[in-house]
Amino acid sequence: MTFLLASALVVGGVVVGFLAFWLAGQRNRGLARQEAGRILGEAQAKQKELILEARDEALRQRAAAESENRERRTELQRLENRVSQKEENLERKLEALEKRDRSLAARDKDLESRHQEVAAILGKQQAELEAIGGLTSGEAKELLLQRVEEEVKEDAGRRAREWEARILEEAATRARKVLAEAVQRYAGDVVTETTVSVVPLPSDDMKGRLIGREGRNIRALEQATGVDLIIDDTPEVVTLSSFDPVRREVARQALSKLILDGRIHPARIEEIVEKARAEVDQAIIKAGEEAAIYIGFPGLHPELIKLLGRLKYRTSYGQNVLNHSIEVASVAGVIATELGANVNMAKKSGLLHDIGKAIDHDVEGTHALLGAELVKQWDKSPVVAQAVAQHHGESDITTVEGFIVAAADAVSGARPGARGEMVEHYLKRLQALENLANSFTGVEKAYAIQAGREVRIMVKPDQVDDLVALRLARDIVKKIEDTLEYPGQIRVTVIRETRAVEYAK
Repeated sequence: MTFLLASALVVGGVVVGFLAFWLAGQRNRGLARQEAGRILGEAQAKQKELILEARDEALRQRAAAESENRERRTELQRLENRVSQKEENLERKLEALEKRDRSLAARDKDLESRHQEVAAILGKQQAELEAIGGLTSGEAKELLLQRVEEEVKEDAGRRAREWEARILEEAATRARKVLAEAVQRYAGDVVTETTVSVVPLPSDDMKGRLIGREGRNIRALEQATGVDLIIDDTPEVVTLSSFDPVRREVARQALSKLILDGRIHPARIEEIVEKARAEVDQAIIKAGEEAAIYIGFPGLHPELIKLLGRLKYRTSYGQNVLNHSIEVASVAGVIATELGANVNMAKKSGLLHDIGKAIDHDVEGTHALLGAELVKQWDKSPVVAQAVAQHHGESDITTVEGFIVAAADAVSGARPGARGEMVEHYLKRLQALENLANSFTGVEKAYAIQAGREVRIMVKPDQVDDLVALRLARDIVKKIEDTLEYPGQIRVTVIRETRAVEYAK
């Protein structure tokens, strides 16, 4: 009974639950239908709204397109009108050009007929003139041109001679002024320096000590210095002989120190010579630096400084080469200032113009060309190298600096007191040079110039032609080399010229 009652209750509960669930589902379906109907209504309303907006936008686009088409049609119409107007203008211009062409053609025809008439008249006149003068037109024209050409040549020659004389006079005046200014502004020493090659001795007994046992001391000294010691009967004097002035200076200092020290033997000689060589090297560098600073080039290459300092112990005609280089640099700077040239290049070229003399004892060649090679190697200045190579005229002078250095070198070497050569010997050498040149056939005049560094020869043009002039220069050079003694080199210049002189009466 109890079981049945429980079963009945369970079944009843299940039925009640199912009924409640069913009722709830029915109520939810109703609510879903209502919500779906509401959403569908809203979607239909939105669809209508979008359709209306799309229709409005299409109407606006259509209206804009129609407006743009109207504007385009208006613009096309305006362009068509302009093209029509231009075509009408072109047609009118073409008609005007055709009329002008017809007019020009008629004028050309008229001018051609007139030209024919003028040519006929000129031909008639020319025939009459030829009959009267007895000359054809070509002959008359040639005669007239010949006369005009002769007059022009004569007038040009006269004017050229006048200008040449005027230019030479002005150039000579200007050159004298510049050189006088340069010489006045530089006051160099008159007393010249000479390299000491004689060492005094305290007594003749010192000669034996210098020679040493079996001559070992003198041999050691000569081998260490490369200088020949001449010990003769001259009292209290030892002579040093060497082509290299620096070696001679090293030997002089070493010998003086050995004499003062008194300890003379081969080991001591080598020690003293090394010390003397070091001192001379320092003196060389110091002298080169002082010269470079004095002229205004403290940054000169060290190799050029050394070579420049070596010139302190080199002389030419008793003139110290280093002092001469400083003097040339100063004079070149003054001349460059007067001429408006490059002052620095002129001064550096003057300072280094004799740098080749520092090595010309050891290397084959003239000091000018050797110096130019040294400048190219260490200074890298083609202008300075060219001026150094040209300062003695060994090559054609083509630069302003070359002319300036050559002039400054001549001024420094030729001024009174610059060189130690006796005046009488100097004059005799120049006279011998001129007499030698005058001894050749065809020579009219000969002049020794530039302190005997050049002989300028004027020849007779009717006896010496161009080929003979070249042969004459070679013959004179050979005879100078064979018969005369002279320093450096001598340039021989043979000048052949023809002059035409007329007098207006």
